[in-house]
Amino acid sequence: MMASHEHEAKAEPPPSSSSSSSNTAEAKTETRPSVETDMSTNSTTIPSTSWLTPKMLLAMFCVMSLINYLDRGAIASNGVNGSRGTCTNGTCSSGTGIQGDFNLSNFEDGVLSSTFMVGLLVASPIFASLAKSVNPFRLIGVGLSIWTIAALGCGFSFNFWSIAVCRMLVGVGEASFISLAAPFIDDSAPPAQKTRWLAIFYMCIPAGYAIGYVYGGLVGNHFGWRCAFWVEAALMLPFAILGFTLKPLQMKGMAPGGSTKVLAADTVVPGVQDVEASNSKDESVSSSAEVGDKISHEPSKSKSGTPAISDQFSQFFQDMKELLLDKIFVVTVLGYIAYNFVIGAYSYWGPKAGYSIYHMTNADMIFGGITVVCGILGTLAGGFALDFMTNSLSNAFKLLSLTTLVGGAFCFGAFLFRSQYGFLTLFAIGELLVFATQGPVNYVCLHCVKPSLRPLSMAMSTVAIHIFGDVPSSPLVGVLQDRINNWRTTALILSTIFFPAAAIWFVGIFMHSVDRYNEDSEPQSQLQPQPQSQPQPSMDERKNTTPTPLPEEKTGETPLPTPSVEEKSGESPLPTPSVGEEKTGEKPLPETPLPTPSVEEKSGETPPPPKPQ
Repeated sequence: MMASHEHEAKAEPPPSSSSSSSNTAEAKTETRPSVETDMSTNSTTIPSTSWLTPKMLLAMFCVMSLINYLDRGAIASNGVNGSRGTCTNGTCSSGTGIQGDFNLSNFEDGVLSSTFMVGLLVASPIFASLAKSVNPFRLIGVGLSIWTIAALGCGFSFNFWSIAVCRMLVGVGEASFISLAAPFIDDSAPPAQKTRWLAIFYMCIPAGYAIGYVYGGLVGNHFGWRCAFWVEAALMLPFAILGFTLKPLQMKGMAPGGSTKVLAADTVVPGVQDVEASNSKDESVSSSAEVGDKISHEPSKSKSGTPAISDQFSQFFQDMKELLLDKIFVVTVLGYIAYNFVIGAYSYWGPKAGYSIYHMTNADMIFGGITVVCGILGTLAGGFALDFMTNSLSNAFKLLSLTTLVGGAFCFGAFLFRSQYGFLTLFAIGELLVFATQGPVNYVCLHCVKPSLRPLSMAMSTVAIHIFGDVPSSPLVGVLQDRINNWRTTALILSTIFFPAAAIWFVGIFMHSVDRYNEDSEPQSQLQPQPQSQPQPSMDERKNTTPTPLPEEKTGETPLPTPSVEEKSGESPLPTPSVGEEKTGEKPLPETPLPTPSVEEKSGETPPPPKPQ
């Protein structure tokens, strides 16, 4: 009934006083959906006039990653890590680097190299959950600031515990970057090149390690190991400052309450003021009620605008439950754990196994060079390959299972070779293939969950592959080698773990997988106004609308004329025009009201003459 009444109002121009209010009401109802659509579509929100283009954002994140992994490589280098002092035949030589200055045992030195993992694993879920209430770009700025201060503190450390605490804080700073950078890159990348951009980003891991080995050796030997940490802090400081000074970028699926309220106030309130200016107070009240209702559905917040701690814990456990019930995510991470178990053991025990089996005099340089070159080329190749296949979850599982299976077979066959050159050739091909998984596996972790869960997905996958993957793999392989005392057999057993990883990812091909990247914005996108749809009236408009009378054929009574605006205000009313006048557009005489037509006149029949008296 309301729709038909509005349709007739469009066909015949209404009086001027009601025209302005109705047009304002229509403009208001058409403007409000566009506001919510903008909130959902402008997720990455890089300003069009800003110098920070998507490619510039990718380059900035890649440089941050290079500096981060340069630090990991530097602390493992001989120039920074150094060695203990030795005494032979009464002649003692002073130690070098961290181990020499603090006189650390090999156990303490090994603990120091992995203490950053404690901060990383603890802080990653925290930063991921905070991204729902605090702008993620600002969180990266906070994390990089912690990283910079901690790296500076490493250079000023005075004993084992002081540098160990600083290394933990380095892991805390890295956690914000690890869990939040990849979703930003995923939002900024063109749809057909998402895996390629992720591969470029993850290529910085082996590249950073390689640069760190060289950097640590040069700076540590010439200027001292403390200077190496100070330079790292100076390199990261500009990016920490940018995290606070740049206009904050909004991640897709993340809508902190503060920014949402500001946006709603900037766009809806002017419309309310226009309605009040046109004397439509009822519509103003209804729009205010809708805004209040929308805000009332948000989580309860403290006076500072952030959700209460109890709400954050409740939301975190709810998100964790949803994440662990996602079969695609679980399968992806299980395969990733098995894969990382082998890669972690290769990086730690590979040079020693190569030296024992093939008597390589420069095993460190050979294994390091193969890992760096194959890591960079393989990671890039995997990203380009998935984009060429059309980046989908099913194709990603196909690529993951195939490259891991074939790459694992080459690595297994390499350790069967008696020739050193045959081993190096097959092992290089195998590592090239297994490193091709980096882009696709992170693409699946990002796209198998809805956008608001992507930071938590990246954080928990990182936690899982380290806790159950590379962290226990090195000591377990050491225990195995102590039992069988044969590095060739140990390396062959280790390489077979690639096959369960490939089998787990192969199962993912046949699972029902849906790319959920646009899931959060679907309900909001439905609010976009359709070309021919009419705006829905508010509750107050429905109450103040006079119902349309029933047709005369059914009631048999002559309907009373509908009162106009002038009649309500006390002015002399004009008669209601007949049906024929409405269709022809003729106007009634100003002073002579027309008689109300009878039923016979409406039907077209001639009335009988009056009876003589």
